Amino acid sequence: MKDGVNGVALAVFIFFFVAVTVMGFLAARWRKAEQSANLDEWGLGGRSFGTWVTWFLLGGDLYTAYTFVAVPAAIYAAGAAGFFAVPYTILVYPLIFTFLPRLWSVSHKHGYVTTSDFVRGRFGSKGLSLAVALTGILATMPYIALQLVGIQAVLDVMGVGGGEDTHWFVKDLPLLIAFGVLAAYTYSSGLRAPALIAFVKDGLIYLVIAVAIIYIPIKLGGFDHIFAVAKDAFAQKNPATGKPRGELASGPNAQWAYATLALGSALALFMYPHSITATLSSRNRNVIRRNTTILPLYSLMLGLLALLGFMAVAAGITVQNGQLAIPQLFENMFPDWFTGVAFAAIGIGALVPAAIMSIAAANLFTRNIYKDFLKPGATPEQEHKVAKLVSLLVKVGALVFVLTMDKTVAINFQLLGGIWILQTMPALVGGLFTRWFHRWALLAGWAAGMIYGTVAAYGVASPTQKHFGGSSAEIPGIGEIGYIGLTAFVLNVLVTVVLTVVLRAVRAPDGVDETSPEDYTADAGDKGVQVELPPATAGVPAGH
Repeated sequence: MKDGVNGVALAVFIFFFVAVTVMGFLAARWRKAEQSANLDEWGLGGRSFGTWVTWFLLGGDLYTAYTFVAVPAAIYAAGAAGFFAVPYTILVYPLIFTFLPRLWSVSHKHGYVTTSDFVRGRFGSKGLSLAVALTGILATMPYIALQLVGIQAVLDVMGVGGGEDTHWFVKDLPLLIAFGVLAAYTYSSGLRAPALIAFVKDGLIYLVIAVAIIYIPIKLGGFDHIFAVAKDAFAQKNPATGKPRGELASGPNAQWAYATLALGSALALFMYPHSITATLSSRNRNVIRRNTTILPLYSLMLGLLALLGFMAVAAGITVQNGQLAIPQLFENMFPDWFTGVAFAAIGIGALVPAAIMSIAAANLFTRNIYKDFLKPGATPEQEHKVAKLVSLLVKVGALVFVLTMDKTVAINFQLLGGIWILQTMPALVGGLFTRWFHRWALLAGWAAGMIYGTVAAYGVASPTQKHFGGSSAEIPGIGEIGYIGLTAFVLNVLVTVVLTVVLRAVRAPDGVDETSPEDYTADAGDKGVQVELPPATAGVPAGH
């Protein structure tokens, strides 16, 4: 690690940070509608984005600071287990091809802004809608925090903020400034800000990965040498556990954990509110379909990016906090000016998804808590104002989260959120294809999955944490170690199915479905319905 502040890298970093900040504020004028004081314009960009803007925006969701920092850090710490992120981003695209266009269509037809809007309209249940909204907000908070961890890792390696003995305010001041700028342009421009900045962010990421995957192996003696050194390093015993540090390739004992984590993460990825927000901002149904075919390009780059974890091991990078491994690798390997470019890619890679996530959480609060329960008669202008204020509060919550919790386990922030958000899948995806599930059964299944998942995760210990030390535990009845979120999801589905059979047998009152079969294939040319239909005309037979 270089002593002091890396002035050249810091100057390049500041240049790009200032550039995207200016873009963030200018985005308020980009494709601005005459009537912009409403949630559709601020929170969904006017539902006007085409294929490429949507591709960069969805890519902003996938290529986050988590991708650049936490995934290679997991490989640096434990080896091949960290590669679970590669197959799950491959598995996810056939899944979303089947249901995202249907969600876009019904949301376009009825003016839905959030997944909870759809759940309320489909099942006629504000209680179930509230559960989905609260879960979305809860799962989003640690995900935003993870982006802030990425920015902080870059600042630490550049030497900004002082050492461990520095007063906390001085040490965290650069992060507070970055947070303040992010909050300001998100408040001003809404979803248009991250959509515009995503072009710069993804361009930098592709450039850095392309250079890193060629330049660093040349300096380290090639991939043969990298893998040989990594294999020896992972074979060494961990003093804390007495077991090998990790594996270059996952062995038979790790296959259940690896497979269930990949599958569970794939199911959860597009349940997150920010993924849905980016989806609903598209101008038509075909934009979504095209994106599911070109987004796998990001998965290719993710596989290359993950290899940086092995490179950090081969380069002899030694850090107390694993999240610093890749930033430190860049500083050691690259010329100072390109180190600044790489750090800017990570930093901006944190700002874009953090902005989208805070907007998505604000949309959920505004439509499904404020309007549904606190002020049903809220005007579009009032919704707009509340959403902007809530987006600030969400960022403050995430900032408190990251400043008060152990940052060495940053990846578990996101994995814990994945356990929670996965429990909304039966209501959302199930509801897109069938009305058979009973609303009360869905709510009971959600509660069972949430309680089991949280309790099981709380009981997982690690060498550095007594609780929430990981996301895998023994699968009941099987005895293998697997992803807690997937186990909780299976329990959720079982409870939902059994209770649905019981509730339908006793003819428990069902909610009114305000959607109709043709809504799920509607396109932009079809006239939208912006108000709820009265119960006398809105109900349709179950089962479509």
